[in-house]
Amino acid sequence: MAAKDRFHDAVKRGLKKDKWVITHDPLTIEFSEDDEVEIDLGAEQLLGAEKGVEKIAIEIKSFLSESALYDFHRALGQFLNYRLVLEIIEPERTLYLAVPISAYESFFKRELPQSSVRRYQVKLIVYDPVKEVIVKWID
Repeated sequence: MAAKDRFHDAVKRGLKKDKWVITHDPLTIEFSEDDEVEIDLGAEQLLGAEKGVEKIAIEIKSFLSESALYDFHRALGQFLNYRLVLEIIEPERTLYLAVPISAYESFFKRELPQSSVRRYQVKLIVYDPVKEVIVKWID
């Protein structure tokens, strides 16, 4: 099992506060005989009787290393591979990359991350690790 991100539990509590039910911790998906991925969280929320259930997967990142760009390269690579796996194995589930508000307000305002997020259609969850709340959903 992969190590949990430093802010894993803060994001989990934030999602619960927003009425999400955590269904997997982690969400393990076997892609092939040789390839299995572990996405940090799987969650769902009832949209209403007629609309059904919304299912999401969340990959949590802290952006605490000395290089936010290095963290972003790793996060983007994981995100793209995980999204591919979900599109094939669980297409009803939407993948989000969870980033702390400090990284969103600084690093994610730069041109390269903004261009990458747009180009690769990265869905973001911005969280406050201290208050343990979800600040913003970006589709």
